[in-house]
Amino acid sequence: MSDLEHYYRVLELEPGATLEEVNQAYKDLVFVWHPDRIPKDNLRLQQKAQDKLKAINEAREKLRSLKTKHQTTHHSPPPQQEKRSQTTQKPYSPPPQQEKPSQTTHKPPKQNSDLSGKDYSRANLSNKDLSGRNLSYANLSGANLSDTFMHKVNLRGANLSEANLFRANLLLADLREANLRAANLIGADLSGADLRGADLTGARIRSGERLLVKLVGTNLAGAIMPDGSIYQ
Repeated sequence: MSDLEHYYRVLELEPGATLEEVNQAYKDLVFVWHPDRIPKDNLRLQQKAQDKLKAINEAREKLRSLKTKHQTTHHSPPPQQEKRSQTTQKPYSPPPQQEKPSQTTHKPPKQNSDLSGKDYSRANLSNKDLSGRNLSYANLSGANLSDTFMHKVNLRGANLSEANLFRANLLLADLREANLRAANLIGADLSGADLRGADLTGARIRSGERLLVKLVGTNLAGAIMPDGSIYQ
């Protein structure tokens, strides 16, 4: 089996999958195998999760670097590369973030950067990986955050009013005093998140009588619930 085939297999994809499919498979597998979702006293599964994450990260980076290189040479091939065999797919060190930019005027957040207080209102951040970022007091009103991975993100005091958080992964996120008025939280995972003092007035969390938000271990002390009541 070639290295390329191995990377596709790690991400449970067929060879030739698109960059979007690679990114989605990566997020799905990280969600499943993140150590925080496994009991701390199960050392065997904790170690397995660490190994899985290492392999998943390596596969994603290798495939992304290959695909972005292929796209660059396909659209603007320099003369010395025109005669190369198109079957050459030898991996190389991944370049900085090269995902296709969204069609909004906002640039996607860069990893490890401090984004506190930034304005991303109405920005399209769907399917982005914002895990661990500092977005405290940022303006994300009306932003599209559907299917976005935000594990342990800091959104304290952030404005998320009318934001679309459909199926967003907010596992262990800090949402203290956040404004979530009229936000769409259908399908979101808020397990272990801190929502103390958050305002969820009018937020969408149900379909009829069925609760469609995951709230396992969520801290809602003092939060204003969608119906306007204060959680005790």
